[in-house]
Amino acid sequence: MAKQSQAHRSKFPPGNRSRPGFTLVELLVVIAIIALLLSILSPSLMKAKALARRLKCTSNLKQIHLAVCLYLDANDDTYPAAQDPLSKSPFICLWMGRGWRSFVEPYLNSSINASSPSVLLCPGDRTDKNKYEATSYAYSMSFYHSPDDIDTVKKLAETFATPLDAKPQKSFSVADPSGKILIGEWASHHDPIEKDDGWLAWEGTRNYLFADGNVHFLKADQIRPACDGWPDANLTFKGIKGTDYPPLNGVRPLF
Repeated sequence: MAKQSQAHRSKFPPGNRSRPGFTLVELLVVIAIIALLLSILSPSLMKAKALARRLKCTSNLKQIHLAVCLYLDANDDTYPAAQDPLSKSPFICLWMGRGWRSFVEPYLNSSINASSPSVLLCPGDRTDKNKYEATSYAYSMSFYHSPDDIDTVKKLAETFATPLDAKPQKSFSVADPSGKILIGEWASHHDPIEKDDGWLAWEGTRNYLFADGNVHFLKADQIRPACDGWPDANLTFKGIKGTDYPPLNGVRPLF
């Protein structure tokens, strides 16, 4: 027995003894297990990233609301107002993000432009940043036109052809602060749809900031039809005195 042990040791001299490694089958099994775990975890990771982008968007709108409140305090409780369109080259209206951003910029502690959009760019926005100058949110024109004027508009395009006279609205004129959308995502950034016409579409899901400061993540079909027949917070029936949410069937927010 001692001779056999000595003979075995002689084949592997001290300092040069080999150790058994993984076989090809074992390596393939490990790789397969890793691949399986990744396939299981990937959807969860994607969902976590999507949720993080959505929550960052919510945070953006909360900060925007604070800036609007500071603007109201400095301007006799009057919402931002101006004559549309602000510019025809390029064509910009006040309700467009790049139109109203100058009103809130002084209250955001940062210089806002296409290169530095600050909280006006949703992290889930896949639109070419040059298209809308890196702005993701729209401001309801109900806050700078009278309810009577809003009720006369049947198409948003009509306000381009024959602009309504700007009539600044007071914060105390909001009849339903928890139900009137102040600012919201124009496009469905977190729930991509084939043809995205912003608030002129019954598809998609968007973050909306309401006049009371609450932010809700809502499907387009949870918004009440406006004067133009779309879930369009620009043309809410009765304007600033109207209600965009909840719908008449009482559906509640997604969160």
